[in-house]
Amino acid sequence: MPRTLIRKNPSNFKTLPLFVEATPEGLSYQSVGMPLNFAQTLQRRRQVSVEDPQRFALELANLGVSVRLTLTWQNREYWVLVRQRRQDRGDVVLKLISGYVPAHEMNLPLLTAIQEVAEECLLETPEGWLIGRFNDTWLPTPYTGALHYREKLPFRLRPLSGAALPVRTGSLNLIERPRAYVHLPTASLQLVYDLRLELPKEARNLSLFHVDERLEKEQLVARLDRSKPDLYLMPLNEGKPCAELYTLKKGQLHPASTRGLCLAESFAPQEGWVVREERIRWKDWLNHQGLAEVRKPRTGLRKLTHKARALLRLARGNLHK
Repeated sequence: MPRTLIRKNPSNFKTLPLFVEATPEGLSYQSVGMPLNFAQTLQRRRQVSVEDPQRFALELANLGVSVRLTLTWQNREYWVLVRQRRQDRGDVVLKLISGYVPAHEMNLPLLTAIQEVAEECLLETPEGWLIGRFNDTWLPTPYTGALHYREKLPFRLRPLSGAALPVRTGSLNLIERPRAYVHLPTASLQLVYDLRLELPKEARNLSLFHVDERLEKEQLVARLDRSKPDLYLMPLNEGKPCAELYTLKKGQLHPASTRGLCLAESFAPQEGWVVREERIRWKDWLNHQGLAEVRKPRTGLRKLTHKARALLRLARGNLHK
């Protein structure tokens, strides 16, 4: 049974629309207008267009952040992805850890990003759940009332090298240099931070879980479902992604199916400062990356199933002769 961790009133969340100016040399944004609640923000997230993806100025519905999180496990690096049913878009995708930036953090989007890691990426050991630090800042423990956190063995978040082009909020450069793109279908500006998650050496038999908030009867509800961890690891080879997915449970990696899988728009091709797609199919993304999907060897039951299908095709062919 899924376990309810926390309930929130969505009307308490406020964000601000943006005015964005982009040139080939950089992008800047500033908040405009009055604060909006979650429902008002969703109403403004509608398709926009630009003539030149390198140079434009337009008003957008909201600012969002994502974290491309790199985790090292047993001497190999992985990207951390989460599964999300997107109620506003009617689909299910694997995406980066992400969220909306509230009005009071518009000039500090990195703070929102590390809070999203604390809320969405849960790390369990037999002795309890790990808390985290970003440099000298402790991450929040949003589910203290429901989960037992280990205080003495934090994981650590560290920034990786940022994007080449600068992003400014007003006249202030974001020193972490996140990747930025305007998502045309939702009229939003998205900032993607590259962070590394370093585990404490004492963390044994680790399990990873994703917790996401869903709108239910005018409440935002966060639940933990152990039967559906919904947090996936994509291995890297010399910093490049591989065509594999795993879950991590009690220290063991388990291959995950990619059948019918779609990735969120942050994986879709970017043109200048613009992403035009809602999502991208796993197979299409592999083609863009020049990757080949790993074929599992046929053993045991898989071999028998393959032979049975071959015999069935042969029998059908003989019937039609």
